[in-house]
Amino acid sequence: MMNRTFWRLRSVLVLASASTFLLTACASMTIKRVLDDPARYRDRDVRLSGVVVDSYSMASRGVYKIDDESGQIWVLSDRGVPRKGGRVTVTGRIREGFNLGSLGDQIRLPQAIGSALVLIESSRNVRD
Repeated sequence: MMNRTFWRLRSVLVLASASTFLLTACASMTIKRVLDDPARYRDRDVRLSGVVVDSYSMASRGVYKIDDESGQIWVLSDRGVPRKGGRVTVTGRIREGFNLGSLGDQIRLPQAIGSALVLIESSRNVRD
């Protein structure tokens, strides 16, 4: 009886430790890591968190820049943008030199967006 209880407790502790490790590994992605090795993350899903420091929107589409204290990256969204100062966790695909087409011309975005690394948003969670 004691032996069975020991193994159950050990299994629960191992599972809890593994879960904590995986959650920590997912949350540790930084913008700097992506910017330092863009080829590694190109066309792959990544999740980044940061504060919105700049944003532009028009007709439910737009771009916003997030900062996580390790760096900054532009995020393209087809469902509007969060407010400046909002804290977001965003998931999406990394792309280089994305063309914004007429949206970029209409809202006068900084030229750097067209030639920079961007995250194409697939989902986001905003925390104020």
